[in-house]
Amino acid sequence: MENFEFYNPCRILFGDGKLDRLGELIRAYSDNILLVYGKSSIRKMGLYDEIVTILNRDGIRFTEISGVEANPKMDLVYQGIAIGREKQIGFILAVGGGSVIDTAKAIAVGIPYSGDVWNVLQRYETATRSLPIGTVLTAVGSGSEMSNSCVITKMPEGLKRSFDSEINIPKFSILDPHYTFSVSPRQTACGSADILSHLMERYFTQVKQADVTDRMLEGLMQTVILYAPRAMEHPEDYDARAGADVGGNAGTERIAEHRTDRGLGVPRDRA
Repeated sequence: MENFEFYNPCRILFGDGKLDRLGELIRAYSDNILLVYGKSSIRKMGLYDEIVTILNRDGIRFTEISGVEANPKMDLVYQGIAIGREKQIGFILAVGGGSVIDTAKAIAVGIPYSGDVWNVLQRYETATRSLPIGTVLTAVGSGSEMSNSCVITKMPEGLKRSFDSEINIPKFSILDPHYTFSVSPRQTACGSADILSHLMERYFTQVKQADVTDRMLEGLMQTVILYAPRAMEHPEDYDARAGADVGGNAGTERIAEHRTDRGLGVPRDRA
């Protein structure tokens, strides 16, 4: 086993009814927030109305920015930064999947940053602080809700860049399987395949004597294989969604991050 450091201060609130604590969690940081989300899905499922009701109940002012799409773009990040500075935002709430959360992370870094945040993503410059963020997850297999990374694309060049830093780790993430009921069977399958790919790239390495993480990864893969088909066939099966969600979130959070020699596709010596 190789030397490693693991640090993840993100508070995970899993299960039915955890959304009700949203206001309490946000107010620990600010009462003036930027709400970041995608297009119409959170409105269709009623989640948007639930969140707005909680924010109003708990006296939290909010400004919205929506329209996040897959492979999130710098244009929307720049818009969010401008809004955040104008409105003196103190906290960012991301409601959605990985693209929404990555957008929120980039905005959170960009608001206090004096230069162009794209230079940070390109690793030409370094950011040392960001606004705190929290997430309400609505997708399968994101991982961004408790990770230290974000990935953003700049158009028209089509350049995709990532930024990994402890300042990106959300303060909290709410994971209620009810909010994944609307994920289609196809997207559930895609998310599950993504989960398995992340698990396997950390399983098939040349690092020896990684038995602890081997057993953890095997258990997670078995869990996804068990529950993903059930969630596809019965989208509103809470237990199936819970099993797939927990397995996916743990798996995509780099549970074997200390394996520096990942060697994807190269079987590890298991003798």
